[in-house]
Formats: sequence, C-alpha cells, structure tokens
Amino acid sequence: MAGNDKRRGATRKPGTKKGMVKGSGGQRRKGLEGKGPTPKAKDRVPHPAKKRADAAKARTEQQNRRQREQRELPEMVAGRNPVAECLRAGVPATGLYVAQGIDTDDRVKDAVRNASDRGISVIDVPRTELDRMTGGAMHQGLALQVPPFKYAHPDDVLAHAADSGRPPLLVALDGVTDPRNLGAVIRSAAAFGAHGVILPQRRSAGMTAVAWRTSAGTAAQLPVAMAVNLTRTLKDLKNEGLMVVGLDADSDITSDELELAGGPLVVVVGSEGRGLSRLVRETCDQTVSIPMAGQVESLNASVAAGVVLAEVARRRRIKPVTY
Repeated sequence: MAGNDKRRGATRKPGTKKGMVKGSGGQRRKGLEGKGPTPKAKDRVPHPAKKRADAAKARTEQQNRRQREQRELPEMVAGRNPVAECLRAGVPATGLYVAQGIDTDDRVKDAVRNASDRGISVIDVPRTELDRMTGGAMHQGLALQVPPFKYAHPDDVLAHAADSGRPPLLVALDGVTDPRNLGAVIRSAAAFGAHGVILPQRRSAGMTAVAWRTSAGTAAQLPVAMAVNLTRTLKDLKNEGLMVVGLDADSDITSDELELAGGPLVVVVGSEGRGLSRLVRETCDQTVSIPMAGQVESLNASVAAGVVLAEVARRRRIKPVTY
C-alpha cells in the first residue's frame, strides 16, 4: 500500500487540466461579472424619458444663450415716439438705428434731423438686425443706443435744489424694481417740480433703456442719484433740514392733510407689494395715505407718487415759499 498511492481523489481523468474548473470564481470570472444596476429610464438611450430629458436640456441651454445675448446687447430705446422724445430732450446717445425700407413719417424725420444736428451717427440696418439689437422689442423701425447712465450723488441733488431758490423737493424710491415704474416716477417728478430722484443701490430698478423710454427723456433733465444706504441718506437729508414723508396705505393721515408740503421735503415711495421697508418707515417724520373711493386697496407706485407730488405742487402754488 505504501508504494501505491490509491487515495480517493488522487487521480484525474484523462484529458483534464490541472486547476480550477469553469464557473463562479473560476478562470473566466471576469466574463461572468455583472454590469451594475439598471440605468434610470432618463439615462437609457432609446427610452422616451431619455428623449424628454435631452429636449429639456436643449431648451435650458437655448434660454441661457438668449439671456447671455440679452446681457451683451447695448441699451436701446425702441419705438418712434420714445426715440423722438429722447432726442428732443437731449438724452445722451451714441447711435440712431433706422431699419432699411421703412415708411418715414414726421417722427422718423425729426429723429434723424435731431441726431444729425447733435453729431449722433445715423445707421441704416436690416430689420432683422434691429430686431436682434432691441431684443425683439416693438421698435417700429427706429432705435436709439444710449450709454450707461451716470448717476449723481445725493449731495449733488441737494445742491441742485438749493440753487433753485425754492424749498427742496426730492423723491426717494424704496424697493421699486420695475424700470417702467422708475421711468414714470421720474417723469412725474419732473412734471411737478421735484429737484431730483434718489435710488438705493440694492433692490432697485436702474436707469435702463426701458426706464429711459418710460421717462420720455426727462431723466436727462432731472438728477437721479444712487444712495449706497437709503436709510442713512434719508437721515443725512433730515440733518440738512428736510422732512421725510413716506407713502403708506395704512396711515391715518391723508395727502389732503399734508401740511409739510410747503417746506423742504423728501417723498418716499415704497414698492407696490411690500410698501416701505421697516427701517425706512421708522426714519420717516410722517406717513400719508391717498384717499380713494371704491374697493381699490392700493395704487401703482408711480401713480401714487404722481398723486402726492401733484398735491405738493398744488399747495406750493397756493402758498409759494422762497428758500
């Protein structure tokens, strides 16, 4: 027995190789490995969810591209009436763009003549190019390119008021973010004898082409200042002898009772949704509401500003005060 190894399992069948057999853990282990979890439907190429995801991604990229193009476009005042009014008002401009082949009327002729007299380039462009430059606005074949707006300092606005010989009348905006409201407030301020408009640096509309258009060019006649901190600027104006009156729909005092109208005054207009911010309201010497009939709860910010400024102007006409 010692010379013959007859142990069970010690022999192999003819033709077999030494080593582990095929199967789990065998020599072809890699061939038997799984490919991981099943991909989500939106990640599977032929799946409808994948097509929807790709389409949504393409739409997002297109929207982002359009927004980038809009940011890169120059500030343009579009439309025949706004362009003609801006040129008559002396709004600074760098170019007048006229669509090729348009029907010319008196507004177009006046705009071209005024631009030429002021040394502003008059450029003929295809209508499609003007569409692109104005971001698809209703330009009526006419657009005016304006440079970035140069804001005044609040001290400059106060100095401008002091030089007028009349009690200062300033308008401050608190949280007005619609450039159309800003333009309308500037137009009302100019119409009712205000000496300037003050905007906060943050959370406020700026003097864009839309604001230029709504103001009908009056922003070129009226100083518009930028305040780093509106509350601090209002306190500084109070130290200079001005009274601060805020428009507040909940006030018990109405604009009909605004006895402060004849003296140095700052009228503060809040946003249509939130009204005056807490710090600005606490800084005001007085708040006033606008008496209204019917079920209307509030007015648009620019309309409210116009109503109060008209009342201030009326009182000053009745009892003029020199300053």
